[in-house]
Amino acid sequence: MQFGAAVAVLLMPRAGALGVVTLRLGLAALVMLAVCRPRLRGHSRADWGTVVAFGAAMAAMNTLFYQAADRIPLGAAVTFEVLGPLALSVIVSRRWVNLVWAGLALGGVVLLSGGGFDRLDPVGAAFALAAGSMWAAYIVFSARTGRRFPQADGLALAIGVAALLTLPLGVAEAGTTLITPAVLVLGLAVALLSSVLPYTLELLALRRLPASTFAVLMSLEPAIAAGAGFLVLHQALSLIDALAITLVIAASMGAVRTQVAGKG
Repeated sequence: MQFGAAVAVLLMPRAGALGVVTLRLGLAALVMLAVCRPRLRGHSRADWGTVVAFGAAMAAMNTLFYQAADRIPLGAAVTFEVLGPLALSVIVSRRWVNLVWAGLALGGVVLLSGGGFDRLDPVGAAFALAAGSMWAAYIVFSARTGRRFPQADGLALAIGVAALLTLPLGVAEAGTTLITPAVLVLGLAVALLSSVLPYTLELLALRRLPASTFAVLMSLEPAIAAGAGFLVLHQALSLIDALAITLVIAASMGAVRTQVAGKG
């Protein structure tokens, strides 16, 4: 997913952030709908409401994140974004020890921002934080959709909804650039790397791994994003940046483990 995001950043000068979102979700929807062939009949109004909410959260999450990635380094964008799921974990757990993890994450954010967002574009940081809130909503509606639809049918339909919601924005920004061969090829790479493969692999992983283990592994995304930014985009990290990302990862892992311990 993070290497797909790095390719998306390379594509942004041609298609713009909104154009890249449209390509990612539109092409991913075509692939997922063709592979899954979800059944459209036999679903209740509540089922469709859930899948529409899931798609809306997905559209908002991607739109906000790419606006952030267009303004700040990829590792920083994902670090701010992961605060959304972390906050969700803290709220759900309702244990005092999670305030420690929240404080650790806040310390990482302060380090990453240079003490006051003076090193980073504040608009980009705000977009990333907003994307994090949508990521938390995405997690909630993803779980609800999975319970209401068989296999990956709900996911395929939600991606279709997200594609329809973002299409007008992408066309308004990029126009006919979206259908040029070179842009379509890179857009397909982003769709496969960032949506089709990750979502499919997540479904397979969750059938074999405990949810707690999966969540801890997902907490490593800021570090992987920083690596992808360095290798693909040549975005170097300072020691302070690396420490900040490590603090956020540690906070995410601690919050997940505390929640699991509470359930046990």
